[in-house]
Amino acid sequence: MAGLSCGIVGLPNVGKSTLFNALTKKAAAAANYPFCTIDPNVGIVEVPDSRLGVLAELFHSEKIIPATITFVDIAGLVKGASEGEGLGNQFLQNIRETDVIVHVVRCFTEGDVIHVSGKVDPIADIEVINLELILSDLQMAENIVGKLEKQMKSKKELIPVVDTLKKALSHLNESKMLRTLKLTDEERSCIADYPFLTNKKVLYATNVAESDLPSMENELVKRVRDYAEKEGNSVVPICAKLEEEIAQLDDKESLEFLKSLGLEETGLNRLIVEAFKTLGLITYLTAGEMEARAWTITQGTKAPEAAGKIHTDLQKGFIRAEVIAFKDLVTFKGRVGAREAGKARAEGKDYVVHDGDVILFFHN
Repeated sequence: MAGLSCGIVGLPNVGKSTLFNALTKKAAAAANYPFCTIDPNVGIVEVPDSRLGVLAELFHSEKIIPATITFVDIAGLVKGASEGEGLGNQFLQNIRETDVIVHVVRCFTEGDVIHVSGKVDPIADIEVINLELILSDLQMAENIVGKLEKQMKSKKELIPVVDTLKKALSHLNESKMLRTLKLTDEERSCIADYPFLTNKKVLYATNVAESDLPSMENELVKRVRDYAEKEGNSVVPICAKLEEEIAQLDDKESLEFLKSLGLEETGLNRLIVEAFKTLGLITYLTAGEMEARAWTITQGTKAPEAAGKIHTDLQKGFIRAEVIAFKDLVTFKGRVGAREAGKARAEGKDYVVHDGDVILFFHN
């Protein structure tokens, strides 16, 4: 499901590329390529899920196939990007094609890294980028309204779309992000097909110094947390320099290294999991001798649509699903034990799939 993607943005010198490089280096070192680079700035990353290893052991599965998420490294945006500064328009177009924005913010003061504006101020940095996104959306909205107004005379169904776009325009003109605009469900569906940048969810990756380990908290991170909270967005503190060092190690060494620093997992893992959550995604699981696999679906997906992720024929001929919660499957050591304990449920077409459901689909 490589269609789900996160665009990594940030000003130059905030640690964005260091973070991305940590991912690509990991790919070169790992035997099973948990990360593969499609082109220099696009990579597919596995979503960490310890349940798959447990299932593979229970079912003697030959291979494990985790869920994946795509990360796009979008070159450093600069002030004036919306007017084409520093290849700006091209980068903004790259962000439009992603589902979530991962905004890397510099939250360290030391080091020889020069800040583009001469001082470290994460909120000012966020606002530079936000303004570019707002200006870019303004331009797009104006162009769309211009086109649709000409067609409106013969197509009356475009009237609510144009009205909603004008509402969006006046909001953007007040330097406000579209995700803070209150819209009715009908209005929201009117502009759902337009990839407005300021309508996307944002995940702030606060890049801290190694001296901030293991807590990864400091005054600058707190300021970003307060800012994100008002927007309804999340913050994941990371230390990009540390991630780059960890990327050079194998799994066993990296675990030992993390433990020695008082950390349980890498910042990249936390970032991947949080991005997955931000996209409103969950995984259901399937297991057998061939493979133990995680399937990506959006929250609220019903059983037939979930089956369709495996194959369209499963959705068309759906009869029922046998559902066992992962915990029950482990407790009763497999499907047979879970069935005997009455923990296997037969579910029909209206069943809403939950994260961690282990499912067997029956179809004709």
